[in-house]
Amino acid sequence: MTAETARRWASALDSVVVYAQGALCRRLARGTVPADGRVRVAGLPRSMDPGSLRARVVGAPGVRVAEARVEVEAEPLAPGTPDELRREVERLRDAYAAAQARRDRQLGLIEEVGALRPVPPARKRDDPHRRTPVDAWLGLADFVEERLTGLHSRLLGLEEELRRVEHDLTVAEDRLSRASTDAPPAHVSTALCAVLTLDGAGDAEGETEVEVEYGVPGAVWVPAYRLTHRQGEGAGRLVLRASVAQRTGEDWTGVRIALATADLRRRTDLPRLRSVRIGRRQPAPAPSGWREPPAGLADLFAGYDAAGPRPDAYAAPVAVGGGPVSAPPTPPPPPPAPVHYGGPHGALPVPGGAAGSSPGVFGETGALLSPPPPAPAGRPRTGGRPAAAPAPAPAAPGRAAPPPPPVSAAPAGPAPAAPVTGPPQPSGAELDYASLVLCGPEEQDGRRGRLFPGPAFDPVTAEYRRRAERVAALPLPGHAVRPRESAGSFDHRFDAAAPADIPSDGTWHTVTVGEIPVGLRTEYVCVPSVEQVVYTTLVLSNATDQALLAGPVEVTADEDFLLTAALPTLAPGGVCRVGLGPAEAIGVTRRTNLHESTSGLRNNITVLDHRVRVELANRLAVPVTVEVRERVPVTSDADVRIEERADWTAPEDGAGAEHHAPGTRLWRIELPPGGTAARDGGYEIRIPAGKALTGGNRRS
Repeated sequence: MTAETARRWASALDSVVVYAQGALCRRLARGTVPADGRVRVAGLPRSMDPGSLRARVVGAPGVRVAEARVEVEAEPLAPGTPDELRREVERLRDAYAAAQARRDRQLGLIEEVGALRPVPPARKRDDPHRRTPVDAWLGLADFVEERLTGLHSRLLGLEEELRRVEHDLTVAEDRLSRASTDAPPAHVSTALCAVLTLDGAGDAEGETEVEVEYGVPGAVWVPAYRLTHRQGEGAGRLVLRASVAQRTGEDWTGVRIALATADLRRRTDLPRLRSVRIGRRQPAPAPSGWREPPAGLADLFAGYDAAGPRPDAYAAPVAVGGGPVSAPPTPPPPPPAPVHYGGPHGALPVPGGAAGSSPGVFGETGALLSPPPPAPAGRPRTGGRPAAAPAPAPAAPGRAAPPPPPVSAAPAGPAPAAPVTGPPQPSGAELDYASLVLCGPEEQDGRRGRLFPGPAFDPVTAEYRRRAERVAALPLPGHAVRPRESAGSFDHRFDAAAPADIPSDGTWHTVTVGEIPVGLRTEYVCVPSVEQVVYTTLVLSNATDQALLAGPVEVTADEDFLLTAALPTLAPGGVCRVGLGPAEAIGVTRRTNLHESTSGLRNNITVLDHRVRVELANRLAVPVTVEVRERVPVTSDADVRIEERADWTAPEDGAGAEHHAPGTRLWRIELPPGGTAARDGGYEIRIPAGKALTGGNRRS
């Protein structure tokens, strides 16, 4: 039973986990398993990574997936398939080309009419001079002017029509580029499907549900927040949202969304540490599955070569009449037939093989393998025999002899060392069974009938993946930070509370993830020595076991939108301060006074007495707490002493505390509604009389 006769199951996208780059999709399919256990799960996008396919049976004990592989299927679109955007773009392109042709034709007519000039008849040598007919000249000028006036009037209409069609075409192309890529891009729909083989399904009753998981590129996300609070209250609501953009080739409609900060492409397997032994006895190397090619492998294609050239379906028609006949063009290579080989994960399709595989070199896992590629000229292959130049293949009847292989001149130098005897050592690429491609009979130079490492993706899939990966270059929203940058060395996952719809159009879409419980209080901060303005701040404390990633936060106070600020990364249990701008209802005034004197037995000490007075006024209807920040000089000279004379306090230092400059002092002043308060402080600086402060003794 082949995959073409397998029973087809429709699948529905159930959940998606969006990583820092890329996504992991999960589809569910349900149906009755046939007797042979072969089912085909359809609906996979073309941009998926074939190596990421995983499948398992849900809710059916004793039934397991014995084989899973990816195949490409194509079918013509139904006549009623909606394709209005693409059809509109094609229609406007034709209309633009027609309008441009009419405009160019009109320009040509204007140029022809404008080139009209009176040409006098040729005069013979003996003919006398004749008078110029002025009326004819004026009549021609009037005719040209009249025709040019009409042509230019018509040209204005054509240029206006051309600009209108060009504008409509630009708008339609922009809509098409922003449209979802879930729709097929051509008249033939191509998609991927998972061909599964189920074991133990004969004993199962009813329908069986299968879960298919695969990874796709072209999906990114950045966090965003919305903070709602009321002035005077100590609590608020912080809603985590996410801006998600995806161009995976399938629309995410009604799916459960989860967001992760991990890198989907990072390897998670542990390295294998091999022991190193000293002595002659070494452990036997693990079998690699590679074997020597058998003798006479090239004779397997002798019948193919003796059959002569294949009939050329694209030959040019032969001219009748004895004229020279051009040689027919070179026929294109035959379409590759899928050849299945055994690997670590079961039978997988190998593109590029010949129909009807012949016996060749088989490894321990059943894979037809090829010897390692020959080493460059002048350099022996490590651990193998010296590479010999391949002999040119004999020309078959009716076929042109293949050109000789290119010979590269090796630079003169010392004679190469004798090669080490022993079995050849295949490279890691040759032992990667999933990436080996069986070369067809058209290959030469000893490649026919052997497996060599091929491209990771076919050209169509590679184009889909390149188109999907362009999403990573989208400009970020304001204050947004990539989750991989803000998460640091830890990874977090956030599950959305409700299903979401995200089309595959490559633009940002906002998804609400859920509400995060945070501690919130409003504080007012001022630094009157720098600016006599009081600023409103919100102090957030993370009470969850997950970090809050850096991103924009929209702040709403009393149901009025204030501003969009930047929220830094907040670890579990951490505290941060978010500024909301000046508080116009709270006034602050700072006055300073400096008195300079001397002291000591011989007046050898200069005393600089600084007095500071800060006055605050609250014009709000609620009590507020204002944190006033001052700064005291700091010295490292033992002869200089600083004595403080105020009731301010030094800020607390510790893990998670806000960083302050040295010498910072704090006043925390409670202001009732409509009340005022004042604080007096100061400090004395005692320095030797022969010294002075840097920048002068006078301070603000």
